[in-house]
Amino acid sequence: MSDRQTVPELMDQDDVVDLLLAQHALIRDLFDEVEKASAQERPEAFQRLVRLLAVHETAEEEIVHPYARLKIDGGKEVVDDRLAEEHEAKQLLLEMDKAGAGDPRFLTNLAALRAAVMAHARSEERYEFTQLRAHTSEAERRALAVGVKAAEAMAPTHPHPGVESATANLLMGTPTAIMDRARDVIRQAMGKNG
Repeated sequence: MSDRQTVPELMDQDDVVDLLLAQHALIRDLFDEVEKASAQERPEAFQRLVRLLAVHETAEEEIVHPYARLKIDGGKEVVDDRLAEEHEAKQLLLEMDKAGAGDPRFLTNLAALRAAVMAHARSEERYEFTQLRAHTSEAERRALAVGVKAAEAMAPTHPHPGVESATANLLMGTPTAIMDRARDVIRQAMGKNG
């Protein structure tokens, strides 16, 4: 499964909640792919997972969470809880990204990361997404989906713990994204995925 096969399908989603739910499903599938991959295939599969998690979280932090703070009941608390979860997952993802898929602790760390990311996704779906659907119009959700897609197109491709606010993402996002994407091109040219 490659990004090129799955991302265009997701980009057809015009409701932000449907888009994010589809991405959560893709993230679950990518975890499965990384776990089942051979030692040779694992680095590339893991980099697809890293990239999707990084761009997905950045877009949520820039677009979805700020809107949810304003629109849903207890929005500040709901979003603050999600940001704390995101920070913890980004820390582990960063460590794993640096160590690479060949690290002896990789599968143990992957299981811990999967548990944290899936718990975070369930919390978003339960506490944030259901309320967004209930407290926003179809037009608002379409506009948010456009914003998420734009943010993802310019998002960093690797985790950056400590950059969980919309302001921090907007200030640091573009230069960080440029550096991440340049690093990705260099890694690919050198035949390295980890």
